[in-house]
Amino acid sequence: MSRYNYKRRYSHPVRVGSDVIIGGDSPIRIQSMTNTSTLDTTSSARQIARIAAEGAHLVRLTTQGVAEAENMAPIDEAVKALGVDIPLVADVHFNPKAAFTAARTCRKVRINPGNFVDAARTFLKLDFTDEEYAEEIQKIRDTFIPFLNVCRENNTAIRLGVNHGSLSDRIMSRYGDTPAGMVESVMEYLRIAVEENFHNIVISIKASNVVVMVATVRLLVREMEKEGMNFPLHLGVTEAGDGEDGRIKSAAGIGTLLAEGLGDTIRVSLSEPPENEIPVAIALRDYITAREGHAPVVAPDSTLSSADSPLRDKAVPADGLGKTPWPLVIGYDLALPDSAVSIDASSDPAVAIRLTGSPIILTSRHINPVGEMSAWMERYYQKGGTSPVIISLNYDDADKDIIRLKAAADFGALLLNGYANAISIHADALSADEVNLLALAILQACRLRFSKTEYIACPGCGRTLFRLQDTLAEVKRATSHLKGLKIGVMGCIVNGPGEMADADYGYVGAGPGRVSIYKGKTLINKNLPTADALPALIDLIKSNGDWKEPS
Repeated sequence: MSRYNYKRRYSHPVRVGSDVIIGGDSPIRIQSMTNTSTLDTTSSARQIARIAAEGAHLVRLTTQGVAEAENMAPIDEAVKALGVDIPLVADVHFNPKAAFTAARTCRKVRINPGNFVDAARTFLKLDFTDEEYAEEIQKIRDTFIPFLNVCRENNTAIRLGVNHGSLSDRIMSRYGDTPAGMVESVMEYLRIAVEENFHNIVISIKASNVVVMVATVRLLVREMEKEGMNFPLHLGVTEAGDGEDGRIKSAAGIGTLLAEGLGDTIRVSLSEPPENEIPVAIALRDYITAREGHAPVVAPDSTLSSADSPLRDKAVPADGLGKTPWPLVIGYDLALPDSAVSIDASSDPAVAIRLTGSPIILTSRHINPVGEMSAWMERYYQKGGTSPVIISLNYDDADKDIIRLKAAADFGALLLNGYANAISIHADALSADEVNLLALAILQACRLRFSKTEYIACPGCGRTLFRLQDTLAEVKRATSHLKGLKIGVMGCIVNGPGEMADADYGYVGAGPGRVSIYKGKTLINKNLPTADALPALIDLIKSNGDWKEPS
């Protein structure tokens, strides 16, 4: 991994079907997931064809039961009858029987280590002796090894998919709801797979919190390297939501890791029709991978900055900059200081040392601006520089959505790595208000500054128990004026309450026409009729003192 010079991490190739290889020398693969019922062969096949037409390489479908897993074969036949040949991936939670069936009918099966063998989470603290913990690992072996054998016999690939908030009580009790717990959850399975000489596995380790997602993937790579593993990675920010915010949040997280060379397949999870995800993922992938073979960036001897110890804290305040623990937005929080001096990141940082007391406007024309700017700031502060740094980047694209995607990927990576006392985005295609909203959305995606309500919303799938996109829009209309709250809108109990992670409030599908309302992970109203759910959510927010009337 390098935040300075782009080069993809080597991962061993995993074959999915006859034509798609993930990892190795293959390009980064794009995928999505249907939101149709997996028992509805015709609707599923048509949606898969639309997703494939946008450029996807794989499509995942929920297989919550054996019946759904068995219907994957008819869906595959129906897709081929439409003239489309694309690998179908079964998505399994809580049901090993469905996983075994899917391994015989699909080209890839996703299982979640948090619920494949371990009991459904209850969020209870459990105490295990080392011997008892070892017995639990043996239970995993007893189910997982036969599953590996079925996959081996059928040339079926596996995705081990860990999500923040869906860790088992066993893992939570020993590691907490932490990146370390998420990593150990998947490493338990990988160690067994390696012992069994089964390597046709892709790993995803996701969170709706971008900071957690980035930190966890990095930790996973380090732990795999320690144990001599190089499994390919699937990247995604789960429950990113919809619209501009969903795209910005996804680009900040996925873009940060892609820029470090991590990631072999990606999904941009949006609470929208799944075919909408594909152009976004392709644009993000192409923007980052265009850096391949770029002119080398002079890297620092060491790296000081991190999310836990941001380099921005080393700046001595000047002209209103460096006084806040979060970066300011030029043009929104304050005007560009008259004393600020513009410096290109290709220059030697030593020339800027004499500018003590003057803010620095750091620019870059490098194809890898994130790498060049990061290296410059590391070298500048290591040489004793103290001035606040304003990161300034210009985007000359005509497409507003492309600008937002690129800016979120670039500024997201820099902010998540602890750089910048202020940010300045330039784009002729965006108005001043649009630039400010973009900058604030990026800061919020990076969990540095909350300026509006954040919606943690799943993209929907065949398990979704209500019209998720319409419901999300209704919840937004009622609550978007609230500042700083995190509200989860989740399609089913698989994704909530655990997958809501750190949401303040949750709206979770509990059954056909039924919704449960949560405060954090605490169930407040169970199985309400859909018509009563939104009023109950609003009443709950009011009763906790978090409600303000729209102005």
